Amino acid sequence: MSSPNTVRLGLIQSVCVTDTETNLQTALDSAATAVERGAQIVCLPEMYRSRYFCQTEDHSLFDLAETIPGPSTNAFQAFALKHQVVMVVPIFEKRAQGLYHNSAVVIDADGSIAGMYRKMHIPDDPCFYEKFYFTPGDLGFRSFDTRYGRIGVLICWDQWFPEAARLTALTGAQILFYPTAIGFQDCDAQYATRQREAWQTVQRGHAISNGVFVASVNRFGREDALQFWGNSFVSDPFGAIIAQGPNDRAEILLADCDLNLIEETRRNWPFLRDRRVDAYSNILKLYDDEK
Repeated sequence: MSSPNTVRLGLIQSVCVTDTETNLQTALDSAATAVERGAQIVCLPEMYRSRYFCQTEDHSLFDLAETIPGPSTNAFQAFALKHQVVMVVPIFEKRAQGLYHNSAVVIDADGSIAGMYRKMHIPDDPCFYEKFYFTPGDLGFRSFDTRYGRIGVLICWDQWFPEAARLTALTGAQILFYPTAIGFQDCDAQYATRQREAWQTVQRGHAISNGVFVASVNRFGREDALQFWGNSFVSDPFGAIIAQGPNDRAEILLADCDLNLIEETRRNWPFLRDRRVDAYSNILKLYDDEK
C-alpha cells in the first residue's frame, strides 16, 4: 500500500518532429494520458517543442524561441489548472531581443507559475553547439514548492555536475528533475552503451549523495546526426531505479515516489550532516594550482 506522502511522477519520453505545433499537441496529449494514469507531476524533455536544433550554428533557428508568457506557458498553465497537475515545461526562452536561454518553467497545480530555472552549464561539442544559442543561466540553483512536493529542476548538461545537484538539494528539493536531450553520433556508436551507463550512474549518484529522488526524462529518435537513446528513469534516494523507459520508442513513464524515504535514507546516510563546509573553499576555484 502506498504512503499518504507518495507522489506519482509522469515522464514524457517523446519523439520530436519538425513542426512545433505538432510537438506541443503531442506533449499535451501525452501529459493528459499521464494524468489519466494518476500522474501528479509531469515533466517533458529538454526543449520539447522542437527537434534538437543545436547540431548546427544557424541564426535563423533563433526563431524557434518563445517568450514567457508564450505558447508553452499559455497551453500548460491552462492544462495544469484543468487537471490539477504540476508541470515541468522546458523551453527555448527568448528573454529579450538577442538574449536567449535554455529554460524550464514549473507550473503549479492551480495554473500559476511556481518558478523557473535557466540552464547553468552550457556545452559546446560537435552537434551540441549550445554556446552559440544560449546565455548561461543567471537564476542560480533553485527549488520550488508545489502542491505535491518541493522540486528542483536542472537541465541536461547540468546532470554531470555534482555541485548543481548538491546546491539544489540544499534549497530543500525532494525531487530533482533533469529534462534532457542526450544521444550519440554514428561515429560514437561503439561507445553508446558505456555513455548511457555513465549518464545513468552519475545521476543515481546525485540521488544517493543528496538523499533525494532523481527523475531524468530524455527524448527518443533519430534527429539528423544524433540518435537519442531514451531510457528515461527515476531513482530513489538509495540509488535504486524504480522506473525506466525503453531505448527504442516513445514512452509515458510513471513512478511512485514515497517522499518519506528521504528522511529514512538521510537518517542512515547522514551525508548532509557530515559535510565539512569549513574546508570547501577551494571548490570556488576553477582548479587548485597550488600543489
